[in-house]
Amino acid sequence: MQHKAISAKDKKVVLENFASLSTLQCINYLLPLLVLPYLIRIIGPEKFGLIAFAQALIQYFMIITDYGFSLTATRKISLCNEYKQASTIFSTVMSVKFILAFLSYLILLLLINLVPKFKTDWLLYLFSFGAVIGNTLFPVWLFQGTEKMRYITIINIIGGVIYAISIFIFVKSASDYLLVPLLNSLFFIITGLLGLYVAFKEFDLEFLFPSYSGIRQELKTGWEVFISIVAINTYTTTRIFAVGLLTNNIITGYYSIAERITGIIQTFPLAALSQAIFPRLSRIFSRSKKQALNLMHKVQHSTTLAYLLIIPFIFFISPQIVKLACGTEFPEVVISLRLLLLSLFFISANAFKVQFLLVCGRPDIYSRIHVFAAFLGLPLIFIFIHYFSFLGAAAATITIEAVIFISTSQILYTLTKKQ
Repeated sequence: MQHKAISAKDKKVVLENFASLSTLQCINYLLPLLVLPYLIRIIGPEKFGLIAFAQALIQYFMIITDYGFSLTATRKISLCNEYKQASTIFSTVMSVKFILAFLSYLILLLLINLVPKFKTDWLLYLFSFGAVIGNTLFPVWLFQGTEKMRYITIINIIGGVIYAISIFIFVKSASDYLLVPLLNSLFFIITGLLGLYVAFKEFDLEFLFPSYSGIRQELKTGWEVFISIVAINTYTTTRIFAVGLLTNNIITGYYSIAERITGIIQTFPLAALSQAIFPRLSRIFSRSKKQALNLMHKVQHSTTLAYLLIIPFIFFISPQIVKLACGTEFPEVVISLRLLLLSLFFISANAFKVQFLLVCGRPDIYSRIHVFAAFLGLPLIFIFIHYFSFLGAAAATITIEAVIFISTSQILYTLTKKQ
């Protein structure tokens, strides 16, 4: 008798995790949207653009400390059945993350001391680095792998609400702009510590001093995914960073607002569903490759159809969305948003296809696709921004995401046909 692609129990777990992550993503983006008009009015687009540029830089350090563990460690934990094994994985991964965080801090100090652009606003970058520390502390991969997403939601909602209230209380003039990254860092650190506390209490973990071979193995396991994530951020995070380098803080502010709004539409519900289904899809694949493939296609087709309906509607009401988010109309933000929405179609139509390469144990192909996109995308971003300013960043995004979509579709078709 053939088993269903996903059982009633599986569906319940996935839906619960999807609901938790959707709530989290919604709150995580809605709270900044409530704060956004206030910040733009108080500190102005120029300071807002400067903060966005600093956050783009800090994002690179977050990538280094994550080292692909959001996928590799999540998968390991999802397939782990022994308490001691879980403690070993947890201890080794956290040790590697702390080592990488320390190295990241040293790199930041070098940048501040050697590069004039960073030296001018050195305090801004130091205050922003707290987000890297908090991100290192929070074992989000552990909660995802054990499918206990509600803890992520509860902790982040509490921290997010405190952060938003703090912004309204303490940021009163343009001179207070340094408080924005400082409060953001405190939010990350507090939620990180809470995440660690819940992890030890809920899963009865103990810290086991990792062996050199264990650390080396984790670095080796995560390498291809890490390279992929670095490559992905070469043509994602770099857009804001490149706009900041080649234009000015005001234009950077406009473009970063458009990216944030697009991020909300992309993250909720796409990222939440992707994170919720990944560990469960890995388990189904270990039982039946065909069932996992069928489920992936079903979820991907449904997601693509949903975004086909959503994107034109958002495109039409973009001016109203920008006015609601910014407190006033910015034509530069509207046109950037509309262009980025076109790239969102390719992202949504490819999300579960590209993830399935990791599910079926082909991180090498996953890596090659994104490394190729990085080699194509990085020069394209700088060339387009040079000639078309912030609109060039959006146009480059459309081109890159279309190439990734076509490449992934062709490779996955060939791979599954062979299997």
